[in-house]
Amino acid sequence: MIRSRLLQTVAFILLARHQLPAATPTIAEAQAFMNRAEAELAKLNVVDQRAQWIHETYITDDSECLAAEQDEKYIARTTELVTEGRKFETLNLPPDLKRKFRLLRLSLAMPAPHDPKLREELTQIASGLGSAYSKGKYCPDGDKKSGDKEKCYGIDDLDERLAKSRDPKQAAEMWAGWHKVGAPIKSQYARFVELSNQGARELGFADTGALWRSNYDMTPEQFSADLERLWAQLDPLYKELHAYVRRKLVAKYGPAADRKDGMIPAHLLGNMWAQEWGNVYDIVAPPAAPQAYDIGQILQQRKTTPKQVVQYGEDFFHSLGLQSLPGTFWQRSLLTRPADRDVVCHASSWDIDNDQDVRLKLCIHGTTDDFTTVHHELGHTYYYLAYRKQPYLFKGGANDGFHEAIGDAIALSITPEYLKKIGLIQQVPPPAADIPLLLRTAMNKIAFLPFGLMIDKWRWEVFSGQVKPDGYNKAWWTLREQYQGVAPPVDRSEADFDPGAKYHIPSNTPYARYFIAGIVQFQFYRAMCRAAGYSGPLNRCSVYGSKAAGDKLEAMLELGQSKPWPEALKRMTGEDRIDASAMVEYFQPLLTWLKEQNKGQKIGWTVAANPLLAQR
Repeated sequence: MIRSRLLQTVAFILLARHQLPAATPTIAEAQAFMNRAEAELAKLNVVDQRAQWIHETYITDDSECLAAEQDEKYIARTTELVTEGRKFETLNLPPDLKRKFRLLRLSLAMPAPHDPKLREELTQIASGLGSAYSKGKYCPDGDKKSGDKEKCYGIDDLDERLAKSRDPKQAAEMWAGWHKVGAPIKSQYARFVELSNQGARELGFADTGALWRSNYDMTPEQFSADLERLWAQLDPLYKELHAYVRRKLVAKYGPAADRKDGMIPAHLLGNMWAQEWGNVYDIVAPPAAPQAYDIGQILQQRKTTPKQVVQYGEDFFHSLGLQSLPGTFWQRSLLTRPADRDVVCHASSWDIDNDQDVRLKLCIHGTTDDFTTVHHELGHTYYYLAYRKQPYLFKGGANDGFHEAIGDAIALSITPEYLKKIGLIQQVPPPAADIPLLLRTAMNKIAFLPFGLMIDKWRWEVFSGQVKPDGYNKAWWTLREQYQGVAPPVDRSEADFDPGAKYHIPSNTPYARYFIAGIVQFQFYRAMCRAAGYSGPLNRCSVYGSKAAGDKLEAMLELGQSKPWPEALKRMTGEDRIDASAMVEYFQPLLTWLKEQNKGQKIGWTVAANPLLAQR
């Protein structure tokens, strides 16, 4: 053993003395490295996914630790492979292999430091942030005093109660009660940002936000500019919708809704984050509108089970020629909240084994939103199934916005004609119902867009250091006022951490994908309608039963992430640029109507100097 070490030392000295250059890596070595890396990461990913599934469906201290441990292993090995793979960066690699190296470098939404202790700290904080959110409860004061824990409400229950509440005081109490969930995790989140940024810098990025923005086949600067370009196309439509809804809320609630600055109090829009407004459609519905149907009410009257709700979604995809869901999907999915344990009820679709072990996790109550959400989540599921034969690093959406858009594009086909075909309604509403239906859709689709944009704009400012921890909440509300025109119902301060009351912040889920999806889904939808031979008003199209539309869809889905997203988009739509023209076309009749309704009304709002003060 001693002699062997001596020989090694002598050899090292001789090499150093002669300064022999390291052997130049070859393309064959790069390919062999990538083959090993993909095989190893695929195995680690399966174990990690199983650990995360258990943690989210059985929240305990033990499952939290196990999930964090597996996250740490996956992140650690990915980081090591990225570092090891850098020696191949100077080679003139074949396009597919070059793309794999790029995707490997961009694969971590939560980049971690090389230091094992810091990496472990990061993954433990991340797991703890997710658990803190999932365990969050709002307990009305009276229930706290009585100690009756059964009258405390998690976010899914609060969502349902806030959607139905028409009492401004009660809504404000629920809003403020839930938003307390963020304050305890503010310092943890600040530390999370520090550690994640360190990991991003070690991978060669300025910060975590820059890493995220690099994942769209363009520079971070180009991506940011592109999002603003898209928003400029839709901002006029949003402002008309905002003005109309504001006037209706003031008519309903009086001083509780009427603000001098023209903003809408966030708690009056039927959603905890004011990100979608469909739950208050009854307040804003045109007075002469034909009787509307309520899918949720129909499902509840028919005593539709959660499984049957999901089967409606499966039937739609199957009608396009896509496969039936695997048997294990029905055995392993979680479709209702268990009575005996905490779970993460936030709806999500899971690809456990990179093959056919796909699952849904959501708590179905039988509402209209549930019906739409099922179609959205199954869009992810069918994307997983379509690209499962791709190499590991190509198993992903062309970009993450595409992944979010597929199911939403299908959900746009939930038209009256479709509902009649599947027997949920007996009569199709007359053409006079088009404006009410478009308004109801806009209350979710259009209302969401500025929220979808500002979430990551806030995070990018946080990651870059432009916003410090002592300004987290002010920056959050500055952006919400600027883009959404909504204000908090009660005064806020930096003692609060309102971003932490939104799932995607503690879970570290990039959010620009949802903004992109909100727009590109209409491009997908229009392309499928054209493939189906439809030529009428875009808002009346349903591609249900069209194999031609299904062929268009699957041709894009099966590419996964193997090609830059403009190529995938062109394969389906003939267009290689995300554009809002399809969305504008869809809502054009509504825009014309809104402008008529808003004549003489103030359009827009005034942004405050101090957004934390709700009452002015």
